Amino acid sequence: MPAAPLPLRDGLDPTRVRMPDIATGATVLEYLCARFPQDAARLTEKVDGGEIVDAAGVPVDSTTVAKPRADIYLYRDPPVEPTVPFSLDVLHRDENLLVVDKPHFLATTPRGAYVARSALVLLRRRFDLPELSPAHRLDRLTAGVLVFTVRAQARRPYQELFAQRTITKQYDAIAPLAADITGRSAGSTPDLDLPLTVRSRIIKERGVLQAREVPGEPNAETRVELVDTLGAHGLYRLHPRTGKTHQLRVHLCSLGIPIVGDNFYPSFRDVADDDYSDPLRLLARSIEFVDPLSGLVRRFESNRSLDPPAAQQSSP
Repeated sequence: MPAAPLPLRDGLDPTRVRMPDIATGATVLEYLCARFPQDAARLTEKVDGGEIVDAAGVPVDSTTVAKPRADIYLYRDPPVEPTVPFSLDVLHRDENLLVVDKPHFLATTPRGAYVARSALVLLRRRFDLPELSPAHRLDRLTAGVLVFTVRAQARRPYQELFAQRTITKQYDAIAPLAADITGRSAGSTPDLDLPLTVRSRIIKERGVLQAREVPGEPNAETRVELVDTLGAHGLYRLHPRTGKTHQLRVHLCSLGIPIVGDNFYPSFRDVADDDYSDPLRLLARSIEFVDPLSGLVRRFESNRSLDPPAAQQSSP
C-alpha cells in the first residue's frame, strides 16, 4: 500500500477512502456524503477547509470529480471516549522496540468506538512516535505483554517472528477447577486429565461475534496446564502454538472450563463499555524470542496478576 500523503495527527493515521470502480460523474464530496450521510455536514466543512486530499496530497474541492478507484485521504473526527482507568506500563524501550504491559479493556489499535482508547494511539501521543506499529495484537479484553516496533525499518523483521510462529508465548487464565491431575475429582469436569494439548479447527466469520470449532484439519493448538488452585477455580498456564482469533477462550470453553469473565463463551452476554467490574481473567504472561536484529534472546514478562472471582456468599 502506498504511503499516505498526510502525516499522523494526534496519534491517528489518516483514513483512506477508495472511489467507486465505475465513473458516475459524481464529485468526491457527493460520493462521500452519499456513503456517510450522517457526516455530510462535517465532510463539507473538511472539503471547504482543504482537509481532504487525493493520493498526491492535492486538496479536493466541491467540483472535483470522483475518478474510478482513486484514493482520497482525510482525518476522521475521533469519538468522545472515556478514559480506560488502568495504567499502560512500559516494560522495555529501545531504538527498535517498545514493549508494554497492556491493561484489560484497552484495545491494541483503533477500531470502531475504540480510537483514543487504544494502546497504539496512547503510546504515539505519549512518546511522539509516529512510526510506532504493533508487532502483534491482543484482544481488547486480554491484558499483558504487547510488543510494538518503533521504526518503520524494524517493522517487518519483528512482525515476521509472530507470523512464522517463532515466538514462545505463555498466558495465564482463571477458570473453573477441572479434574485434579492425580485423577481425584476436584471440579465439574471429572474426566479432564491435565496437562493436555488441545488441537482443533477454529474459524471466525466476518460479522459473527464468536469464533467456533468446526470439523477439519486442525489450525489451532494450545497446551493447557493447571498450576494452582483458587478455591473452586484453577490458575491455568496456557502455551499457544498458533494464534487464531479467540483461540484460548474457545479451547478452554471446549474443555468445559470457560475463562472467568468471558462474556462471549459459551454464550454471549452484553456488557457496557464502561463496566470494568468483571474483566476477562486472561493474561499474556510472557513473550520470548531471538531478536532478529541483534541476535539476543529477549524475554518480557507482565507484572500484572489475575484476581480470582469474588466468593459467592451463601444465603442466610
